[in-house]
Amino acid sequence: MNLKPIVPFEPVRKEEIPAGPRWRHEVKWDGTRVLVYHENGQTRLFNRKLRERTAHYPELLDIGSYCRAKSVILDGEVIALAEDGKPSFHEVMKRDQIKRLSRIGEMRRAVPITYMVFDIVYADGRWMHDVPLAERLGALERLVEPTPQVQRVSGHPDGKALFAAVGRQGMEGIVCKDLHSVYAIGKKDDRWVKVKCYGDTIAVIGGYTLNGPTVNAVLLGQYDSAGRLWYIGHAGTGRLTREEWRELTEVLRPLTVARTPFVNRPARIQGAFWVRPELTVKVQYSEWRWQEGRSLRHPSIQAIVNVPPEECRLP
Repeated sequence: MNLKPIVPFEPVRKEEIPAGPRWRHEVKWDGTRVLVYHENGQTRLFNRKLRERTAHYPELLDIGSYCRAKSVILDGEVIALAEDGKPSFHEVMKRDQIKRLSRIGEMRRAVPITYMVFDIVYADGRWMHDVPLAERLGALERLVEPTPQVQRVSGHPDGKALFAAVGRQGMEGIVCKDLHSVYAIGKKDDRWVKVKCYGDTIAVIGGYTLNGPTVNAVLLGQYDSAGRLWYIGHAGTGRLTREEWRELTEVLRPLTVARTPFVNRPARIQGAFWVRPELTVKVQYSEWRWQEGRSLRHPSIQAIVNVPPEECRLP
C-alpha cells in the first residue's frame, strides 16, 4: 500500500453554535477516531495518533461490502453502545485497547461496533482534501453504502435544535462544519467547531482512596508548562464496573509512593495514598472552576486510556 497515514483535520471547541446556510451540523459521536485506508486490495486502519488499529476492528476490513471505490481514505468514528443504547467511550475502549489480539474474536462478540463515516479524503486515485466539504459529502454518498457495521453520519441545518436534542439524550454534543471548508490535513481551525453538552479531559492519577481493600476514588492531576502536576479533583463515580475498580486497585498498589506528586494540596487528603503518575483516564465533568483551585465539578471516570501522562496538560 502506497497510501501513508495522515493526521486528521480536527475541530476547535467553542461555546456558540454557528448558524447560516453554509453550516452543516452533526451529532458528535462519543467513540474513537479511525481512518480506513484501502489500496491495491489491502485495507488498513489507523487512529488519529497514527497508531494502527487494523486488527482491532475486523468488521471494517471487507471494504467491498460498504464502499465502491477501488482505493479510498475514509474518516469517521468507531462507536460502541452501552446497555442504555447510547454511544459509550468506555465500551469502545474495551475494543480499542485490547493488548492480546487473540481476544479479538471474543471481544467482537461482546462489544459490537459501528463505524460512523463523516468524510472522504481520497478516492480512486484522487486526493479530495482540497475540495469543499459539500463536494466530498457528495462523493461519500455515492461511494459508501450503509450496512449494519457502517453508517454515513447525517447532517442537520438547525444546530441549536440538534444540540438541544442530543442534550436531552445525554449525549456528548455536536460538530458544526462549514460546507465550503477543505480538509486541512494535520491542522485544527474553526471551519469545524465542536460544541459540547459537558466537558471532558484526560487526566493522570496521582493518588487514591480505599473502601476496604478496593480503590473507591482517584485523585486527578494535569501538568502545567513547567512540568508541575496540579491536583484538579477526585472521582469515584463513572462507567467503571466493580471488576474494573478491582483491576484498577491491582494496577495502582505497586505504584504507591510516600510523597504526593501534586504541587498543590488536594482538597481531600485524609486517607489518601499517593502514586507515581503513570496511569491516565478520560474524565467527564460539568464545570471547570478556575477560581476554586483549578478543580473540576462533578468529575466522573469514563475509561482508562493509553495516553502518555505528560500529555495531560492544563488548558
